[in-house]
Formats: sequence, structure tokens, C-alpha cells
Amino acid sequence: MFLPRIAAIAISLSLLGTLSAAEPWKRHTIDNTSRGADGVRPRDVNGDGLPDLCTGWEEGGVIRVYLHPGHANVKQSWPSVTVGKVKSPEDAVFMDVNGDGTMDVISSCEGKQQTVFVHIAPTKPEDYLDESAWTTHAIAASQKQSRWMFALPWQEEPGKRRQLIAGSKSPHGAVGRFVMDDAGTWQWSKLTDAGWIMSLVSEDMNRDGDADLLYSDRKGKQRGVYWMDLSHTTGRAEPKLIGGTDYEVLFLDTGDLDQDGNRDIVCATYGDTILWFRRTSDAPVFSEMTIPMPENTGTGKSVRIADVDLDGQNDLVISCGNAGKKHGVMWMQKRAGEWIAQPISGRSEGIKFDLLQLIDLDGDGDQDVLTCEERDNLGVIWYENPTR
Repeated sequence: MFLPRIAAIAISLSLLGTLSAAEPWKRHTIDNTSRGADGVRPRDVNGDGLPDLCTGWEEGGVIRVYLHPGHANVKQSWPSVTVGKVKSPEDAVFMDVNGDGTMDVISSCEGKQQTVFVHIAPTKPEDYLDESAWTTHAIAASQKQSRWMFALPWQEEPGKRRQLIAGSKSPHGAVGRFVMDDAGTWQWSKLTDAGWIMSLVSEDMNRDGDADLLYSDRKGKQRGVYWMDLSHTTGRAEPKLIGGTDYEVLFLDTGDLDQDGNRDIVCATYGDTILWFRRTSDAPVFSEMTIPMPENTGTGKSVRIADVDLDGQNDLVISCGNAGKKHGVMWMQKRAGEWIAQPISGRSEGIKFDLLQLIDLDGDGDQDVLTCEERDNLGVIWYENPTR
């Protein structure tokens, strides 16, 4: 594997040892009627300008879609439909699979299922919430090949072959892509081996105007954060190491954390450390820095970059696992060189929080925090940002 020389300078940034005494944010429940909500992915599927959602319920074995009910009703349970029933789903994402203009859903399953499924939506908008109008079928090339963990729709432009980047975990862990041929059959092409894929992100890493693949591999001899240039790749690709090989890396995000004009990468780790890969040049060169999490929190799971309090400075939002009686979701702001943590979930509920999405769900101009919790069975939830 080609590993370019990329700067990896371990720099520890100071942090106050505990969270502030601020009140947790108000929690709203979208759905808690199944078991083991495992990640949520947003997309406007009905063209109303509001984010709709899909998620897989790992223990419940169902894939569900939620339609945003409008700002007036957003704090209530959302209209939903079970689009398919599968075992051990780890991820669900929207994609127009058949090109009919209606958003279908792709689910990735591990356990004994070990299959990627396509859930085909009804063409008529009025039937979208009709469970009986959805159909489910397996991508044949995925069956019993690996424990599938995450998927990313790729090349969704009209006139191009439909592609889906998928990642799995060992045994036979890999990152690769499914490409639909002229007969409508998905063909699998492995890009690289992997240990346990967490994030797959589309990001122009080399600034050539084309999307590259950024990903995090949690375990194994190749663990770390990598990127691949897929613009001219049809077979295996050469992962380019960014860093994080000394950590169990989980979900990552991109954005200009220090607002110097360069897009950085932040990545949660299974422990008490957030990795900050600070971009230092036009070339994809990064300095690896560490941001310790405060005491009384769970182990890191997901992290996002956002201006939480609308003060013009970017902050971090973090979710955690292993958070029983600890803080599971929080945000951190940098003030006078120190990272100060503020509660979002509090410590009275929630054990295993998951992938974060930051979206203005209630239309008041600040970003709310959308996530899942799968051990206390809080389900698909969002926390209302109190800034406005």
C-alpha cells in the first residue's frame, strides 16, 4: 500500500477537566418504537426543502424512512414508513436506484445477514408512506461476502452509471464500489482491503474539482484515516494515509475548524481523544493534533464541526458510547486557547449514541443535533439548540 509522507505532528490541546454546569438541551423523539436505532442519514426526498431521514434498527430488524412534518409539528413524532425488514442493519441511506426520480433506500447489514439491500420506493408520491408499496431485494454481488457497515451513493449525476461505495469489516473487510451495468445488475469492484470501516465521505482532497473518497478504518493493521482519488480508478486504488494509526478511529467530519481557509478533518476515537488533522497547505498535507475530551463522558463515537452558538467561531459537537450515567452528547468551544465543554444530552439518560447530523430542524436559524441512541432505546432523537 502506498503511504505518502504526510505530516503527523502530535500536539495536545488543553481542555478544562469537566463540563460546564449549563443545562442540557431539550430532547425530542422522532421514533422510539423499535429497537437499536443505528445511525440516521438525512435527505430531502419530497422536494419540500426540509430534511427527511432514514435509519436502520439493528435489533428491531427494520429500515424506516421519516418525513419532516413541517416546523410547526417537528417536536412531535414524525410520519414514518417501514420500507423493509432485514437482519442486523448497520446503515441506511437514500439513493435513487432505478432513476425514476423517487428516493429509494440502501441498507447495509452485518451479522449473519452480510448483505446490502435495495428498498425500492413507490413511484407515486402519495404512496411513499405505504409500507406495502415498497419492495426489497438483495444486491446479489454483496451476499455473504462480508459484514457490511456503511454505504455512500456515488456519481448520482443523470446519464452516469449508478455507483455505490460500500465498506465492511473483517473477515474479508473491504472498501469498494457497486456499479450498475446496462442490464441493471450491480457489479462489485474492490478498491482496498479494510479492517472495520466507519466513515465514507465525499471530499475533494487534492482540489482538482473532482470528489475523492475520505474514510476511517477502525481496526486491523491498516487502521487510520485515509483518502483515495477515484477520478480515474476502475480497479483497486491506492489509499493515502492521513493519520490516526495509533487510535481506534470512528466517525469523522470535514470543515474549517480554525477558520484559516483550509478544510480540516476531525475524527472521534474509541477513548477520550478527538483527532484534529489540520490542513497546512494546498496539497493534502495535515498536522495531526489531539483534543482531549472532558471527564465524565463516554468513549468517543462521532464528531461534527459547526458554529453551535452563532458567535462566528467554529465549535465541535461530540457523541459517545459507554455513556451510562455520563455525558453522551456535548459540544466544545475554544476560548483563550482552551477547549471548554458544554452539555447537550446530560448524564441522566442514554448509553450508546451514534452518528451525528447537525441540521436546523425547527427552522429557527441555529443547528440542532440529530442522532440515535440504541441501548436506553431513546431511538431516533434530536436536541433543540437553545441559541435562538
